[in-house]
Amino acid sequence: MAKVLIATLYSPDPVLLAASRLGADKLILLVDKNPDEEQEKSYKLIKESLGRVVEVERVEVEVYDIVKIAEKSVEVIDNQSKNDEIFVNITAGRKTQALGLLFAAYARSNVVKKIAYNPEEDKTAVVWLPKLSFKLTESQREVLKALKNEDNTNISLKELAEKIGISRSMLYRNIEELKHMGYIEPDEIKLTDAGRIAIL
Repeated sequence: MAKVLIATLYSPDPVLLAASRLGADKLILLVDKNPDEEQEKSYKLIKESLGRVVEVERVEVEVYDIVKIAEKSVEVIDNQSKNDEIFVNITAGRKTQALGLLFAAYARSNVVKKIAYNPEEDKTAVVWLPKLSFKLTESQREVLKALKNEDNTNISLKELAEKIGISRSMLYRNIEELKHMGYIEPDEIKLTDAGRIAIL
């Protein structure tokens, strides 16, 4: 069983601290698709410092598209061995990337062991964030999945209910609940970013 740390990266200190405290066997760093010189320098320093004892992997992610960052992060989490302990640290890196990784950890709260943040003011402190999850019923999840499919953008509610295999009244209730939860746009039957993240 390996300890896997998935972390956002900009400055190296929070990542080095988290990896050494955890005793990570594998470190997966989320970096910009087009990293600047500072981020490249940080990655190189971490690779040189830890690379002999810790497997260091680099994953390039979007800079500002939180949904795509969350999708990529979920993919990273899903690709780890079922026996691994997965830890997430959102201290370094851009806020949008930290949020994307955090949402991915929520989407996979059943496999992520802990989520950490190290405040800049106190380099020795660790704030353990709560593990939340997207509480959806199976039919709500099916509605969101169906709406994510672009073939269903102009589908009638009757056809959508039939396709999902639920009654129209159940579909209407699910849509209203999902709108209230912020997963479907209030004025149209279209997923919000939160809705896209909730079904990762």
